Amino acid sequence: MSIPILIVDDEPNVRLMYRAALAGQGYELFETASGDAALAACEERTHAAAILDLRMPGMDGFELLETMQARGITTPAVFVSAFGDVPNAVRAMKLGAIDFLPKPPTPDQLREVVRDILSRHVQPLSFSGVKDCDYYLRAAKRAINLRDFDAANKHVIKALDLDSSSLQAIHLAGVMLEMREEHEDAIRGGTP
Repeated sequence: MSIPILIVDDEPNVRLMYRAALAGQGYELFETASGDAALAACEERTHAAAILDLRMPGMDGFELLETMQARGITTPAVFVSAFGDVPNAVRAMKLGAIDFLPKPPTPDQLREVVRDILSRHVQPLSFSGVKDCDYYLRAAKRAINLRDFDAANKHVIKALDLDSSSLQAIHLAGVMLEMREEHEDAIRGGTP
């Protein structure tokens, strides 16, 4: 049985590149050129993962993911964008998307991030008797995708306890800290 993956990008050549990169990997690929069409596709079937363009005419990737969340569509998403700065990463995490690829991603990067998403969501987290830094990072990313930020924070702390030099854990901890500071500012009446 093939795994359904949704590709959302307004550029036909980009969708073709993603399709070529993911062909032969056991995925059933669905493509749309807009946020509205992606919502319709999500209403028709459940996808194991979605690859979203950040900047599209009409509904952008953030608005799309926000609308998906509001409608109870919990498809894990990765953003692909030339605009992968910290504010975009924080906003993506608030919406439950932890994965961000620079545009254009290499075929290997795209395949790897899709495999990673699927390992967190479709298959149970692997447990071979050792819960290492990578295990806790996968658990943290899954928790962020599910918008369980308390659990994600605990997993990131465990990852850092096991490997304090892990750049991925340090980055994740920094973005989560920035999210917490924005939340606390909003509570105090500052600007979010």
